Amino acid sequence: MEQKTTILLTDDHQLLRAGLKLLLQRYAELEVIGEAADGEETLAFFSQRQPDLLLLDLSMTKMNGLECMKEVKSRYPKTKIIILSMHEDETYIKEAMMSGASAYVHKSAADTDLYKAISTVRNGGFYLAQKDSDILLHALIHAEKPAPDEDEPYTLLSPRERDVLRLIVRGHSLSEVAAKLCLSIKTVDTYKVRIMGKIKATRKSDLVNYAIKYKMLTDADAIETDIPTNKVQ
Repeated sequence: MEQKTTILLTDDHQLLRAGLKLLLQRYAELEVIGEAADGEETLAFFSQRQPDLLLLDLSMTKMNGLECMKEVKSRYPKTKIIILSMHEDETYIKEAMMSGASAYVHKSAADTDLYKAISTVRNGGFYLAQKDSDILLHALIHAEKPAPDEDEPYTLLSPRERDVLRLIVRGHSLSEVAAKLCLSIKTVDTYKVRIMGKIKATRKSDLVNYAIKYKMLTDADAIETDIPTNKVQ
């Protein structure tokens, strides 16, 4: 008997998740084992159980899809990720695929393309609709490869350091961070000192600027904490 591929659905629209679940139930080899409404719920689910495949939206509150995908790939590199998004322009598709996605499917074409994408990814491949593939191939041929950024958080900071940084720049005190992450206050303070040393920060505003620069804060976070999202370019 063929082993089922386990799937986690992450989208901030409950009705869409319900529709996707019904769609995937048609296929005996697939099993939806969980749902999440945002990136934080997704990481919480992964801490308990790791699905084979993550179907992930891009536009979400608390932690956007790209940020969530980078965290998942950093912590659980064997997990395959399919982006299911309403965004159809080249920038989103290119960034998603370069960040670790195995497939990109437009929500408007989910009925016809999603199962094709899942089947391709299950067999170790990558999936893009023909139009998207042509666009990215053209961009790849003509693009200049940028120099690696040694200061970006997925190179410079550990997963736990990123967790601590996100909470600190959202305005949480050390005791609140400790409670949320089940750590001691002393340990959280050690992480904070280590983070500040790595990014050469001397005050909290430097941490905030760093988080904004590398898109570790969503617009919703900025509104909640009165942080101007255009402060750092």
